[in-house]
Amino acid sequence: MPIEETKLELINFKDVPAVPVDWLWYPYIAFGKISLIHGNAGDGKTFLSLKIAADCSNGTPLPGNPRECNPIKIIYQSAEDGLSDTIKPRLIDTNANYENVYTIDESEKVLTFDDPRVEEAIVKTGARLIIFDPIQAYVGKDVDLNSASDMRRVTRPLTQLAEKYKVAVIIVGHVNKTRGISSIGKNLGSSDIPAVARSVLVVGRYKNDPSVRVIVQDKNSLAPEGTPMAFRLDSDKGFEWVEGYDDVTATDILFAERGSRNSRCTKLDTTIDFLQDLFAEVGTRIPATEVYARAIAIGVAKRTVDTAKRYVPGLSSEKDGKIWFWYIDLTKLPHEEVHEFNEDDYPMEVFDDDEEILEKEGCKHANIYEPCTVE
Repeated sequence: MPIEETKLELINFKDVPAVPVDWLWYPYIAFGKISLIHGNAGDGKTFLSLKIAADCSNGTPLPGNPRECNPIKIIYQSAEDGLSDTIKPRLIDTNANYENVYTIDESEKVLTFDDPRVEEAIVKTGARLIIFDPIQAYVGKDVDLNSASDMRRVTRPLTQLAEKYKVAVIIVGHVNKTRGISSIGKNLGSSDIPAVARSVLVVGRYKNDPSVRVIVQDKNSLAPEGTPMAFRLDSDKGFEWVEGYDDVTATDILFAERGSRNSRCTKLDTTIDFLQDLFAEVGTRIPATEVYARAIAIGVAKRTVDTAKRYVPGLSSEKDGKIWFWYIDLTKLPHEEVHEFNEDDYPMEVFDDDEEILEKEGCKHANIYEPCTVE
């Protein structure tokens, strides 16, 4: 088949107008761009997303915003939480003007980033903010999260819509559980997920106070990186912004000890743990029907299992005869690039815990983008 030729069109930059970036929340979330909020499961990403939606719905300035803002319309898509028993109560608790918050009905057909209903909803509502929680539920059935080409393809329509309608797009994602890799590299799936985003926010519990979640800007392509922010989730006070965490890093919250956390796990968290335990032994192969049956026995629906499957690194499926089997594909497990370290060039104390090495000055790789290892 002959390759279709595309007519050359050149754009001279003298004809390109220079325009300032318009911010929803400076310098964390911009209009017309994609932002990523990611972190460990159960660490407050959804609470933060809903708080942002609530404040924008009623015109409450987000922390650090220098001026009052007008209420805006929001589209909030959640594949994990119920609209009536979770999303609506949280919007009420955060004083949202929920008349300004919409969701696209997915009862008959699951939504994807390239679904034409996304643009239709933006046009019909005049929305200036759209939130997808989580990314794995909206990339499409046959998309490999670890494939850069797949992720570029499925996020391109969303990038174009954001630019066309000047809509701020927030995508919520989990990080993988692999230790020793950089914070931005812990995003579950291809590195092209944070590459597409103009801003990447990491949310995590702070080890000295498990009720506090810290927000660290791990990437900003549009402005200097913002100061870390923090909030507390309290059973009595609900969501509360707090101060005093300006020096916390992404490494602090992603690699913090987890033993002291008093989390309220979601059903998705429970299902992820269920699958990881089920396939913990190398070489385990289980028929898909048996996986679903075991999940149903503990009260987990098939769709939740399918969503959780995307969060388990390497969990794959293949057909043997007429039966589909699930197994861990070792070739799809995330891996870390190891860098050599010359102790003579960089004299320093050697620690047993390599995560402390990331925080020591003097190591040429001691930053949040490139891990440092010591032989």
